[in-house]
Amino acid sequence: MTLAIGWLLFSFIVAWLSARAAIAYAHRRGMLDRPGQRRSHTIPTPRGGGIGIVLASLVCLGGVWLGAPSSWPLPVEVGLLVALLLVALVGWWDDHSSLPILPRFGTQLLAVLLFGAALGTSGMARWWLPLLLLAGAWSINLHNFMDGIDGLLAQQAMFVGVGLALLARGAGQGTLALAAACLATASLGFWCLNRSPARIFMGDVGSGSVGLLIFALTAMLWQVDADLLWPALILSSAFVTDASLTLMTRYLRGRRWYSAHREHLYQWLIRRGSTHARGGAIYMAWNLLFAAPLAWLACSHPRLGLPITMATYMLAAALWSGLKRKCLRRHSFKDRHVAA
Repeated sequence: MTLAIGWLLFSFIVAWLSARAAIAYAHRRGMLDRPGQRRSHTIPTPRGGGIGIVLASLVCLGGVWLGAPSSWPLPVEVGLLVALLLVALVGWWDDHSSLPILPRFGTQLLAVLLFGAALGTSGMARWWLPLLLLAGAWSINLHNFMDGIDGLLAQQAMFVGVGLALLARGAGQGTLALAAACLATASLGFWCLNRSPARIFMGDVGSGSVGLLIFALTAMLWQVDADLLWPALILSSAFVTDASLTLMTRYLRGRRWYSAHREHLYQWLIRRGSTHARGGAIYMAWNLLFAAPLAWLACSHPRLGLPITMATYMLAAALWSGLKRKCLRRHSFKDRHVAA
């Protein structure tokens, strides 16, 4: 227990100190997100602070697994660390100078492929690899899409990290639980500087890495016990629903779904007049009032895991649609009032 607390404190401190150092570094290198039509902030803000989460995760995950070498096959541990390093490097590069989509996406696919192939050494059937490839690439990018207002992605990583840690602990996977908890505490360290008003943004180096880690830890839980997939998916329901439905809506309306935009629910909340803190509180309210209890229900009733997960996402979709319509109605009313 003392060792576990030590790792948690260490991950928090590393992430916090690294984020503070990244503020000065970003100012020197001109790595600033400036206000614009597709952005939700009003002052130039440094980016790249998610490097602290990456550094903390690399050190802590490696240290935790070295302390329990028999917990997972070595290829799985090395595969996750290499995948994390690849996603972080391409994100760090993109934070410095924007990369074309093909090399960025290609590197992400390679990272997920390496981890998926490594996971196969723990007994996973190889034919699951294409599904893992799609899920991993989507997780990396959806978390990047959802990193748009102060503190939102960091608080989501804290919530999901704690939830995955509890699921892993209940399954007797102590090292996996500690790895997930380290993600949560590292995200907390960064959140201290990213909460509204943010002193630094996570950047692609952090958002992509958080997406990879949430995917990988979920996949590892699934490998331990297939029934744990459902509560793990419920924990991520807020972000998956918003990103997926927004992308689907843009595609069906014939818009360039891959281009930058301001059509996620959290962006409409800000455009409607909510503060960043209030917008983040809405997502956390879903997590605490719905996602957490329903994840517990799916975990405690494994045979009902799939229908509970489906019901959760249907409810999330209904709330997303209702809030989106409310935002659009208020936005249209404001436009008519200004025109008058």
